[in-house]
Amino acid sequence: MIVLIKALQVILSLSVLIFIHELGHFAWAKIFGIRVEKFYLFFDVGGKRLARWKWGGTEFGIGWLPLGGYCKISGMIDESMDMEQLKSEPKEWEYRSHPAWHRMFVLAGGVLNNFLFAVVVYCVIMGVWGKSYISNENTRIYVNELSYEMGFRTGDRILKFDDYEPRNFEMLQAELARKDVRKATVLRGTDTLDIYIDRNYIGDVMNTPGVFAPAIPFVIDSVQAGSANGSLLYRGDRIIGINGEPTEYLQDARKVLADCPGTLAQAVVVKPQGDTVLCNVAVDSLGRLGVFCHLPEIKYEKFSGLAAIPAGIRHTGEVISSYLEDLRLLVTPSTGAYKSVGSFIAIGQVMPEQWNWLQFVNILALLSIMLGVMNLLPIPGLDGGHLLITLGEMLTGKKPSDKFLYVAQLIGMALLIGLMLLAFGNDIGRLIH
Repeated sequence: MIVLIKALQVILSLSVLIFIHELGHFAWAKIFGIRVEKFYLFFDVGGKRLARWKWGGTEFGIGWLPLGGYCKISGMIDESMDMEQLKSEPKEWEYRSHPAWHRMFVLAGGVLNNFLFAVVVYCVIMGVWGKSYISNENTRIYVNELSYEMGFRTGDRILKFDDYEPRNFEMLQAELARKDVRKATVLRGTDTLDIYIDRNYIGDVMNTPGVFAPAIPFVIDSVQAGSANGSLLYRGDRIIGINGEPTEYLQDARKVLADCPGTLAQAVVVKPQGDTVLCNVAVDSLGRLGVFCHLPEIKYEKFSGLAAIPAGIRHTGEVISSYLEDLRLLVTPSTGAYKSVGSFIAIGQVMPEQWNWLQFVNILALLSIMLGVMNLLPIPGLDGGHLLITLGEMLTGKKPSDKFLYVAQLIGMALLIGLMLLAFGNDIGRLIH
């Protein structure tokens, strides 16, 4: 069932984003009177399709290969590589017959739609759900092997990355990579220490989940109804040891309890009054005590009415800026960031296991921004490549030949195929390991 839910979310999100992107090209072409021959969601490779209909001189359809979509515009060299249409004299309704500034809007329409869609979604999120995040102010870290090797220790509280004071705990790992951090200042016990960051670790930071997890003190908030430990454990109790192993944090306890499912374990419990007692607690078959712990501090920001609009616009700008930083790392081979490139398999892995509208639309807005930014890259075959060529035409006053455009499109498609193979290879490697 989980796989089905994730698959449905991936298909729905890709369908929405491809439609919105191609609709941008379609709308601007229609505004300038340029004929659109085809508008397809997914690719109809080999002329095979799931559905087809005609309206207003355009063939609309749904292809069988869900790796994208396209808008075939008359008189334009695109993914179809149709050169036959260019052998005849230019018609007034063809793309090639229109001035460069018309063509610029047609080319940029998809990216503009992606960014506008993200703005709308984030405005809705701010207005309906608001903004919430784990505060870094009082949250300590629980390290994994990588962060331990870098010099961090469980229980550290990160105060600064260089001169920057992080507010959102959930963004610590990303900010460590994006901000070219050289020094992390942490509070360890009562001491303030500086940890100097070896930038050779940044590739691993980008590709290793859980570098900084919130260290959750094993302090009981409530006991699950019907738990066998209901008469032993109470709100405010702190479990500091199980079967002789220290359990200062919940993560420590999970490791110990996983080794003794379905048994009685001896727990060292510190009561709210300060008394320390020993008690035998029941561990269920899944290695749990049936208790809930105090969670890290959550910060909430609410935006009412029109205040959600500037908040949504600001958040869109922040996400775009962060993704541009990710791309900078991606094209820097020494960071190893290219290993994080993923396909729709990676998209499925980040989708929630149960349907959650807030998580889904958040991911949808992020993917829309990623699609928009990626399409702006100056690679032939992408919108950014076409825009660069058209801008060159506007500056020089010289229109490139059809042969040049054809060769550029071939080069671009080869680069894109290579990128797709890299993405699939990374995903398969992650699944194997």
